[in-house]
Amino acid sequence: MARSRRVSHAPSARGGFRNRHGRGLRSSVTGPHLPVLRTRAEAFESVVAETADYLRGLWPDDLGDVSFEIAGIPRSVTPSGLDRWWVDSGARRVVLYRLPIERLSHLHVDDEAHQRMYVESCVFKAVAELLGKDPWDLAPDRFHHF
Repeated sequence: MARSRRVSHAPSARGGFRNRHGRGLRSSVTGPHLPVLRTRAEAFESVVAETADYLRGLWPDDLGDVSFEIAGIPRSVTPSGLDRWWVDSGARRVVLYRLPIERLSHLHVDDEAHQRMYVESCVFKAVAELLGKDPWDLAPDRFHHF
């Protein structure tokens, strides 16, 4: 025996339209009183942008015209594995590959702070490769201990 379904497309007594299951419109996952969650891609982009801005502040003449880009994965696999970044010195361009950086990092502590430091270190290494310098020479005053 077939069931009959009652589907109403009219506004409910509370106002507004409901969908066919009667649940109403969807709201934010975090609710009205909490901040909106950021995705991993957005967090990665903000760390790269902040690190690039920091390095541009230290090396304005060398990095003023450099573009920083983010891609998912490299197009090809090298014999050493997946690259974490690609530097084009002629076009003054640094491309960071988000998925290899995030997923192939074997951190001893996998928390937000260590992930951020690893992304920052990849940006430092890519910029050092572009400028032909050692990554530690990019911000020598930052690492003074007392």
